Amino acid sequence: MNALEHQLDYPFNDTLPEPGHAQEVAPGVFWLRMPLPFALDHINLWLLRDQIDGEEGWTVIDCGIASDAIRENWEKVFESVLDGLPVLRVIVTHCHPDHVGLADWVCSGGDKKRWDARLWMTLGEYMQARVMAAGDGSNAGGEAAARHFALHGVTDEDSLEKLRSRQSYYANLVPSVPDQYRRLREADRVRIGRKTWRVVTGYGHSPEHCALHCEEMGVLISGDMVLPRISTNVSVFAMEPEGSPLALYLESLARYEVMPEDTLVLPSHGKPFRGVRTRVKQLREHHDARLAEVREACAQKPQSAADIVPLMFKRALDIHQMTFAMGEALAHLHLLWLAGALKRTHDADGVMRFSA
Repeated sequence: MNALEHQLDYPFNDTLPEPGHAQEVAPGVFWLRMPLPFALDHINLWLLRDQIDGEEGWTVIDCGIASDAIRENWEKVFESVLDGLPVLRVIVTHCHPDHVGLADWVCSGGDKKRWDARLWMTLGEYMQARVMAAGDGSNAGGEAAARHFALHGVTDEDSLEKLRSRQSYYANLVPSVPDQYRRLREADRVRIGRKTWRVVTGYGHSPEHCALHCEEMGVLISGDMVLPRISTNVSVFAMEPEGSPLALYLESLARYEVMPEDTLVLPSHGKPFRGVRTRVKQLREHHDARLAEVREACAQKPQSAADIVPLMFKRALDIHQMTFAMGEALAHLHLLWLAGALKRTHDADGVMRFSA
């Protein structure tokens, strides 16, 4: 959790929208909050009044996982919040299940098939979602994930078996992805209603994350790239085993730290806040401190990613949290390794270790 959270300004204090209801946070911009069955127990979704080709309606930004609870809440929104108008498009910030899980269902109008809306995503996020929803790979589990984490120090057979059994984890939360989409790219200008929003892509958390910034209103829909209470997960997974996502993420933060400090940030988790430059500074300092800890540990003796996890996460972790913790530990090790500050060796016990 962010120990410096008090430096941020929460304009709505502790007022939260009830599930199935919406709270206006800027002209024509509405906040939805849906439950998640994880330690991170909610996701913020956004509704924007819109008009496309002369037709009045709504743009939805992010959708939640495929769950009965979220479908039920969306149905309440469709019936009572949209003023009888259709959803005209669905923008998904990135491919993670809590964002894209119900995209196909929302695009097709929910249980009653009310409309046929287009999905908008970046190419990197759309293709990753299609691949993982088809069951062709999952960062969260399966045999490849078990081998990846075993290579980096997870030797407990019970944990490895739990990982193997999660082969269908992504597909269960994202049962389908629309077979057509419209591509978003960095710096694209998207007209939503009477306002123009600029696409701000980011890397490290996911392949090609899409945030949206309306300079005229001073509003940033930040997705998972800038969160107020927790640091964005940045992980090395089996699909890209020599990646350096932390370097990509830190580079991407430069696109947010030039925004006005009083920008209203609408994050996917936590509460809307002001203080984007302050938060980016906090995130940089957080990762600098973690990198210093990792470098010091590796100077004392060779460390695997599993060795680093308790250094970075001083609490008990379930298997879901452990995959992210391992990925994040490895991301910090890889940044130092690829920068030449650490060397990597494949030890006789089959585990990859890093040392000064």
